[in-house]
Amino acid sequence: MLDIDSLVRVHVDALIAAQNDMGVCDAIRRNTPVGKPEAMSAPHLPNVAGIHPTVPVSAQNPEPLTEAPAAPGAFLQDRLAGWVSDLTTLHELTERLTGTRTLDTALREVLEAGAALVGAGRGLLVLEPDDGRGPAATVGLGLAHAELGHIETVPRGATSYGRILDGLPDATGPLAQRDLFADESTDPRLREVAARLGYAASYALPLATPAAGRLGAAVWLYDEPAEPLERQRHLVGLYARYATEHLARLLELERARADVRVVNEELLPSRLPRVPGVRLAAAHRPAARGGGDWYDALPLPDGALGLSVGSVGGSGPGAVAAMGRMRSSLRAYAVMEGEDPVAVLSDLELLLRLTEPSRSATALFAYCEPAVRTVLLSGAGHTPPLVTGDRRTEYVETTLSAPLGMLACWEAPSVEITAEPGETLLLYTDGLLRRTGDSTDRAFARLRSAAAGVPKAARRDPASVVDHVLRTVLPEGAGTADDTEDVVLLAAHFD
Repeated sequence: MLDIDSLVRVHVDALIAAQNDMGVCDAIRRNTPVGKPEAMSAPHLPNVAGIHPTVPVSAQNPEPLTEAPAAPGAFLQDRLAGWVSDLTTLHELTERLTGTRTLDTALREVLEAGAALVGAGRGLLVLEPDDGRGPAATVGLGLAHAELGHIETVPRGATSYGRILDGLPDATGPLAQRDLFADESTDPRLREVAARLGYAASYALPLATPAAGRLGAAVWLYDEPAEPLERQRHLVGLYARYATEHLARLLELERARADVRVVNEELLPSRLPRVPGVRLAAAHRPAARGGGDWYDALPLPDGALGLSVGSVGGSGPGAVAAMGRMRSSLRAYAVMEGEDPVAVLSDLELLLRLTEPSRSATALFAYCEPAVRTVLLSGAGHTPPLVTGDRRTEYVETTLSAPLGMLACWEAPSVEITAEPGETLLLYTDGLLRRTGDSTDRAFARLRSAAAGVPKAARRDPASVVDHVLRTVLPEGAGTADDTEDVVLLAAHFD
C-alpha cells in the first residue's frame, strides 16, 4: 500500500464544510496545494528490469477496509443538482410573473409563487404603498372574502404583515411565527382568529425596493406549527426581490392609466342635457392607455338637440388631447350651423387638415328635433346608427364617406329619418365592434341582435337599453384592462 504525502491529501470533511460557506469552486481552490511537493518534483531514477529502486516499502500494515468511503464528487454533484433545480424553479416562476400585464394578476401570481416556495397552502398579500398615492388592494390565497374580513379584525400591530406595513423597527425583514398558540406573546384576538380559520403559523415578507419604497407585505399561513427552511427562505427572498421590482413597474403604469382615464372622463360631458321629447343615456369604457373616442349631446336653439360621436386615430395621451380639441370644435360648429350636419363635418374636416394633417378621425353628427321626432344626420367614415323599437331594429343607411382628414375635399349628403314613439336611436363607435373579436359582419349582426333582444319592460329606459346592449355584445363586460379600443354608446329615446 503506497503512503500518500500529506500535502496532496484532501480532507473530505474539511472540503464539505468549506464548500458550504464558500461554494464548490472556492472550496476546491482553498484545499488545492499551492506548489508541488518535493517527493513529486524529485528526479526519477531509471527503471531496471521493471524495478523501482526508490519506492519505499511501508512498514505499517493498514487495517482492511470494511466499506468504501464516499467520493467527494458525488456529494458535490448532489449539491449542484439541487442548485440547478432551485435556479430552474426561480426561472419558471419569474417567467410566469413577467407574463402578467395587470397589477391584480401580478399580485395573485406573487402570492401563489411564494406559497409554493415556502410550502404554505394559504396566504394574503396587502398592497399599500407608503407614499399614500395608492392604489391599495388585498389579495387572498385559499381564503374566502369573509375569512379575509376576520383577519382584518385583528389589531394591525398584532400581525406580522401589519408591523411590516407600519414600518416598525423590528419588521424590516422577514417575520416568522412558528407556533401562534405556543407563543405567550400572541395577541388574544389573533389566537382566536387563527383557531377559527385553522392556521397555526405564518411567515411574512416585506415587498420593498430602494427606489419605490415599501409597496406592501405578503404573509403565508401554515395549518400546523412550522416555518420555512433556510433554503426556502433564501429562494423566496430572491423571488420577492425581483417580484417587487415588477410590481413597482406595474404600479406606476396603473397610476398613469388612472390619470389618463380621469383626463379622458373630464373631456366628456359630466351630464347629459334634458330636452323635452327625448331622453338620453351614454356609456364610455376607455382603453387601457386612453383612447380618442367621444360622445356629446348639445342643446340647440328652438328645442333642437345635437348628437355626435367620433373617434380620433391612435391611443395614449396624444389621442386623448386630440379628441378633446375635436369635440370642442364640433360643438362650436354645431352651434353656428347645426341645422346642416354636412356643413358641420366639412368645417371639422378643414380644421383637421390645417391644424393636424397627420391625424385622421371618424365622426357622426345628428341634428334632432324631438317635437317631431326627426333626425338629420351625416357621417364621415363612421359606423351607421341603429334604430330599435317594438316594431323594428335596423341600421340607418348613411352614405359611405372617407374619414376626416383623408380627402382634400370632403362632402357627403345627409340622411333624414323619422323615429316612431318609443323608439331609440343608438350611436356608437367602432370600438364596440372591435372588442367583440368577430369579423365586421358578425359584429354588426351581434349588435343588431342585442338591440332587438332588449326586454320589452326595459325599452322605455335608455340607460337600460345601453346596459343590455353592452352586456350582450360584450359578455365579459366592456373588455379587459389590456384592451386598446375605446367603447362609446349613446342612446336617444323618443317619447
